[in-house]
Amino acid sequence: MPLTTDPNDPRLNQNRPGQQNDVYLVLSDEERAKGFVRPLHRSYKHVGLSPHYPLRDLTPEEKVRHAQWGYVKFEVYPESESPKTGKFWTQEALNETKGCGTVTTMGQTLAETYARDPQFYGATFCVHCGTHKPVSEFVWIDDGTVVGS
Repeated sequence: MPLTTDPNDPRLNQNRPGQQNDVYLVLSDEERAKGFVRPLHRSYKHVGLSPHYPLRDLTPEEKVRHAQWGYVKFEVYPESESPKTGKFWTQEALNETKGCGTVTTMGQTLAETYARDPQFYGATFCVHCGTHKPVSEFVWIDDGTVVGS
């Protein structure tokens, strides 16, 4: 798989549905050589995006107010998460919380880019789903931490 350190490389915008990208942006050798801020991991598992905090049923008022979006539950964030109060969840989103469970392994240079700058990528590829999904839907196999955190 081709890699580039040039954020203006025109191949970066040539996505192929159902396949990995034509080319991926990575940090330069020099930047990666500065050291890693997170452990180096190569494999991650698609676990899906699940609520972190307790869910509650919607109030009658919330059911009416948010009916057009199909929300069925509300995730209540703790006070320490202010100013956010929580998140509404649809049944579809709750059904997808498990992910597909497939493990994907990436090349060394991509893994080093994650280890040097964990938030460099906003999405990563799942080999089973055949698509890029938010990094928050994946955990590292080595220690179970969320990819990108």
